[in-house]
Amino acid sequence: MATGLPKTVAAAPEAMAASAEGRRFLVATALMAAAFAVAPHVGVYPVFLMKAFCFALFACAFNLLLGYVGLLSFGHALYFGWASYVSAYAAKVWGFNPEFAILAGAATAAVLGLVAGSLAIRRQGIYFAMITLALAQMMYFFAVQAPFTGGEDGIQAVPRGHLFGIVNLADPINMYITVLTIFLAGFLLIYRIINSPFGEVLKAIRENEPRAVSLGYKTDRYKLIAFVLSTTLAGVAGATKAIAFQIASLTDVHWTMSGEVVLMTLVGGLGTIFGPVVGAFVIISMQNYLNALDQWVTVIQGAIFIACVLLFRRGIVGEIARVLRIKL
Repeated sequence: MATGLPKTVAAAPEAMAASAEGRRFLVATALMAAAFAVAPHVGVYPVFLMKAFCFALFACAFNLLLGYVGLLSFGHALYFGWASYVSAYAAKVWGFNPEFAILAGAATAAVLGLVAGSLAIRRQGIYFAMITLALAQMMYFFAVQAPFTGGEDGIQAVPRGHLFGIVNLADPINMYITVLTIFLAGFLLIYRIINSPFGEVLKAIRENEPRAVSLGYKTDRYKLIAFVLSTTLAGVAGATKAIAFQIASLTDVHWTMSGEVVLMTLVGGLGTIFGPVVGAFVIISMQNYLNALDQWVTVIQGAIFIACVLLFRRGIVGEIARVLRIKL
């Protein structure tokens, strides 16, 4: 008893800190969900919000890989875009209900992630990034040539259908609630992964992989699982976008899409749970409200990226968390 008491006393502050952090996260998430729920009723365009939700989930999935494992993928558009194609094709040609179409897209992203990850995780650093980019570009050119993708026209007029055979997603409010629910579910799942024992191993690999190996962890296996989880959630985002906007196009698989998700994550805050969400809303807002500037939007995005790298290296949420001395 005497030998166990000091450990219990020492662990008590850590447990209290973790509990306080969990409460802050739940409060912040509840406030975010409430704000999103009422946003369409106070004049915010639901279509803009649905697009932001899809990209926020995409950015969160990417952040799981880069922010918590330290693996930079330049080819995440592969999983986002091909999930979009498969989901759209399944809904339009095969007549799948929207939930099954989204699951088909997510499963496709998981399989592609397993294949690509098995090849890419054998290398580190820039070599890993280049392999992911090469595989993504290979699949992009396949999408250009494949007949079922529709080429430059894409797959258009994708039916939204009825969710579970009951909820008519042709209704804008029903579609909005569905996209919001999928985003929140993915967001909470990522938080749970990060704060699980599995997530702690991922952080250890990010900080010092040789030491993690010396402790007996099979790091390649952990990295592959994290890679597949990231690609699957990116696939959910892409599949949801295809159903919500009723189109899958080459834009979703182009390398610029991979660049955008990197930008969203870095602007919002790499390695933070809320950062990718904020970053996605910032970038999508710029694209939506500054579209009259045409190509100047890209210039402004580049300027913001440079400013973040030079002045706000932790990103928007990261800097706020540093000032408040809390985890976000």
